[in-house]
Amino acid sequence: MAGALEGRVALVAGATRGAGRGTAVELGAAGATVYVTGRTTRERRSEYDRPETIEDTADLVTEAGGHGIAVPTDHLDPAQVRTLVERIESEQGRLDVLVNDIWGGEKLFDWDAPVWEHDLDAGLRLLRLAVETHAITSHHALPLLLRNPGGLVVEMTDGTAEYNARNYRVSFFYDLAKSSVLRMAFGLSRELGPRGATAVALTPGWMRSELMLDAFGVAEENWREALADQPHFAISETPRFVGRAVAALAADPEVARWNGDSLSSGGLAREYGFTDLDGSRPDAWRYLVEVQDPGRPADVTGYR
Repeated sequence: MAGALEGRVALVAGATRGAGRGTAVELGAAGATVYVTGRTTRERRSEYDRPETIEDTADLVTEAGGHGIAVPTDHLDPAQVRTLVERIESEQGRLDVLVNDIWGGEKLFDWDAPVWEHDLDAGLRLLRLAVETHAITSHHALPLLLRNPGGLVVEMTDGTAEYNARNYRVSFFYDLAKSSVLRMAFGLSRELGPRGATAVALTPGWMRSELMLDAFGVAEENWREALADQPHFAISETPRFVGRAVAALAADPEVARWNGDSLSSGGLAREYGFTDLDGSRPDAWRYLVEVQDPGRPADVTGYR
């Protein structure tokens, strides 16, 4: 992919860590200029209170071969998003890829509480962070993206449309948020397709994000130690895997064939031939359906 996105400009909204960071780095590795946004900077942290910053992400983009530009942005504030897009327009004159990866709800949902027992303020805050932010960002960014044909919008979510339609995802608010993002991608595809752009929903598999690794008490270097407690974690993938999926889509001259589709990192790896950092191709959603959900013993043979 080196140089495949040279001259292209991307905005990864919500790129502080996780899938957003992995995506920004892989777009940079393909030669793109990547604006990375989030609320945690080297001077100020969001309520996550974690050490990852957008400046760190921008540095990683540049180290990978692209040009990373960190812009602190609260995507719930339309004025800040408008200013962000105006800056991209002023500095670059174009926007080719928009990745809506804004989330921020990791500490706001309860796995076990039904909606009438769930903290209402937390649930509504989750929906604002996971849904309203995407709508605000699309509203302000899409006019710039549509100036040149071939633009791509990626709505990052958790779960494919097929899987989420058949499975209740964690809790009322989490399920609603992730399903809403899937539907937003579909709606955008109907508005963008006739205007020369493409919108898709994309999900990673079981991703070894910074938060996930911390939850298991491991690091990327020794993540397999977590298999003693959770054997199915063997199907997990790095955040760079879904980033490579985005880069492959962005470089595909026939990306419009995916317009409106719900895609996964594992499925696109089979299509485009990319791998995770270890050379494998974990297909987490097929594994969930065929192995984990039916209660079969953990065995990733044939799935990565």
